[in-house]
Amino acid sequence: MVQGFLEPLFEVIGKVTNGRDLLAAAMSLKPDVIVTDISMPVLNGINAANQLKELGCTSRIVFLTVHSDSDFIRAGLATGAFAFVVKSQLTTDLMLAIREAIAGHIFISPHLARESERGGAS
Repeated sequence: MVQGFLEPLFEVIGKVTNGRDLLAAAMSLKPDVIVTDISMPVLNGINAANQLKELGCTSRIVFLTVHSDSDFIRAGLATGAFAFVVKSQLTTDLMLAIREAIAGHIFISPHLARESERGGAS
């Protein structure tokens, strides 16, 4: 579904189903942006993002996930990711998040950012 949503505006050069495959694909394809989930089999997205950073990957990471707890947001951004989008806001936030990541700006789905500032979970 995400691929179909992105393809009118972006070239999708790869798709994986687990974190270990994400590492291999990212290092061989060298995409400008990686859209990934936190909850993935084999290796979760946060650990994968940390390993990519250690490997010198310069792709901009955008987390697209169901996790809206402020701890997940902080952990995701601590990896060096540029964006955190909750899946329920995919249609309104994902394109903007990718554009902001490409521009080098941090993006958090607006309702998550408000919750994070209050210290609560959505």
